[in-house]
Amino acid sequence: MTTNLTPMFAPSGVVVIGASRQSGKLGAAMARSLAAFPGSRALVNARRPEPAEGVYASVTEAAAHTDGRLDLAILCVPAAGCADALAEAAAAGCRAALVCAGGFGEAGPEGEQYADALRQVADRTGIRLLGPNTSGFFAPQRGLTASFVPAAAHLPAGDIAVVAASGGVNHALAFDLADAGNGISLGVGIGAGLDVTAADVLEHLIADADTAAVALHLETVPDGPRLVAAVRRLAAVKPVVALVVGRSDVGDFARSHTGALATSWRTARAALRQAGAVVVDDERELVDAITALSRVRLPAHADPGLGIVTAQAGPGLLLADRTGADGIRQPELTEATQDALGGLLPPLTYQRNPVDTGRPGETFARVLGATAADPAVDLLAVYALTEPDSVDVASAAQDAGLGADSPAVVVVAGPHEDVAEQRARLHKAGIPALTGPTSAANAVRALVADARQRARVAVARVATDPGTTGVPGDPLDEDGAKTFLSTLGIHTPERVACDTREEARRAFERLAVGGQSVAVKVLDAAILHKTEIGGVRLGIRTPAELDAALDAIDAIDAIDVIDGTGSTGPGGRRYLVEVMAPTGVDLVLGARRDPVFGPVVLAGLGGTAAEALADVAIRLAPLSAAEAAAMPDELAARALLDGWRGGPVLDRAEFGRVAAALADALAASPPDVAEIEINPLRLTADGLIALDAVIVHTGAATVHGTGAGIEHTGAGIEHTGAVTAPAGAVTAPAGEEPGQETDKENDHAQA
Repeated sequence: MTTNLTPMFAPSGVVVIGASRQSGKLGAAMARSLAAFPGSRALVNARRPEPAEGVYASVTEAAAHTDGRLDLAILCVPAAGCADALAEAAAAGCRAALVCAGGFGEAGPEGEQYADALRQVADRTGIRLLGPNTSGFFAPQRGLTASFVPAAAHLPAGDIAVVAASGGVNHALAFDLADAGNGISLGVGIGAGLDVTAADVLEHLIADADTAAVALHLETVPDGPRLVAAVRRLAAVKPVVALVVGRSDVGDFARSHTGALATSWRTARAALRQAGAVVVDDERELVDAITALSRVRLPAHADPGLGIVTAQAGPGLLLADRTGADGIRQPELTEATQDALGGLLPPLTYQRNPVDTGRPGETFARVLGATAADPAVDLLAVYALTEPDSVDVASAAQDAGLGADSPAVVVVAGPHEDVAEQRARLHKAGIPALTGPTSAANAVRALVADARQRARVAVARVATDPGTTGVPGDPLDEDGAKTFLSTLGIHTPERVACDTREEARRAFERLAVGGQSVAVKVLDAAILHKTEIGGVRLGIRTPAELDAALDAIDAIDAIDVIDGTGSTGPGGRRYLVEVMAPTGVDLVLGARRDPVFGPVVLAGLGGTAAEALADVAIRLAPLSAAEAAAMPDELAARALLDGWRGGPVLDRAEFGRVAAALADALAASPPDVAEIEINPLRLTADGLIALDAVIVHTGAATVHGTGAGIEHTGAGIEHTGAVTAPAGAVTAPAGEEPGQETDKENDHAQA
């Protein structure tokens, strides 16, 4: 099957199969939409042919009576007849087809049969297929409207492409972009995606000279690695802005911590961002972002500086506040720039950045030029009202040299007619024009995100370290998992695995010296959630407390192995005696095999707070230590990692090394190793230490304790409970006795 989509989106000729004279029919609407197409056009209606009117009984007959090649067939027939119509089109020489009808996979078993029949024809003939279940596509640059939405024919031509999962979203975004003063090069609704997917269209757009930027909307991802590869190649030559649907859908991932946090939506967004796309939260932000990026693209920069010039203080403050909250640097202007501005502006105006001009006058263009030229400013944002008696904003921006060589976004507010005129002139000059402070902030955020992501290209995806050791084949208990982490250079607490109570007593005597407290845990590779069955006892200081802890562990009800392989009773109990770790901040760090995107790494604050707040960073693996080191800075709670209230400071390089090692270990492990997780990974004054570790094998026995209801679905995680406070943390809630079970498994803190 060819990868060339030119016959689809730039055909020499088009044939409508199922054309109709009844105005309400799909075939009639499509024929009307194609009326302005400058290439060859043909209509087919096997039941009511009218050759004299240009309506033929077959595609072959239509092709014989049409000048030029019919590359694209548009099928406006019911689902049951689509496979035969597609085969007929392919036999007549068509190389691409659009299927608009529904009634396929979404309609149950019968619809699945229709879908399978379509796939078989496409596979056998090599014809490329868009749809089914889509309202079509449009290419205004070529006068081609293959859509049954009449207004699509009036979309202005331009250089922005839209690739949307939904035909309706494709049209909605295109209309919104047009309302914002943009034109469209191509707009595609993928629909069911039986053949042509978003990745196919993105690959097509890489070499499309008519497209300067791409808006991407996703609902599902059939092939994660291919989508990532396509976005990475496209983003290297033109900006991609992505909107991913599914924020509230956690699906089957909610069975475990890493699984619940690394939902399909979060993973897709992280993967797209890592591939180079600018990821947005809603369609308004997408329109603002693509309006800017289609005209201006900053050079790659790790932390671009923003300069703001406002002719009205209030709106300028809104813009400064929003961009500051987005983490965008607003540097103070140099003394030389401030001196220059001092000669252009009234003395009471603020001139350090943001620059408040007061009511703008004839010096406005020079103020813009001086601010944009400051060595600390990489991007300029401008706000002004339309005041013809005071300043012509579009002329001032052009006189200041703003544009591709001096990147800027401009907000012009005022009456609609005045704003539209100013916007058109600014856009013609290559200067993005926005509608208000929030829109400008969206545009600024997109431009900065794009620059930052391209600056990280040098440390992006890397090959797995060939010297990394993979996980052994047999399931590992906590001691075995920590021993494996030690081989990766990851620090773990001093501990002893014990087969008997007597061994546990000797381990306690060795470890509990100088008043050191220990933790005692049940040791069993089949138990993923020890706390929930009473298998963790903390703060053990005396032999009596040790015996009480061992008694409690021995009293745990038999653990039922759901796959029926048997049960482990008290007589076979093993124990782990471990030195309690110092206080610190708990993180969760895991590497797992995502079913869509492959290996991923997730980092966040440990315990239930991470799950509740969804404060996580995700990367595709393998990844370099340098890229992994940047993950903590994406967390909303990152201040906790930088000495909050005298707490420890995270060494980003150490974290990056640990995260990259975990990712490499998963890649080097057998395919049945589904996940490696450290939870918690504690940040202490002495660095990072893995307090608990779980290695999950696909198909491993799932277990539950009486009343615990724990279920392992191939993405199991150890539950650790609440986040440990940065300083002054306690092991258990007030009033809790030493050795009593808590809801914070492995919450090792000073006694």
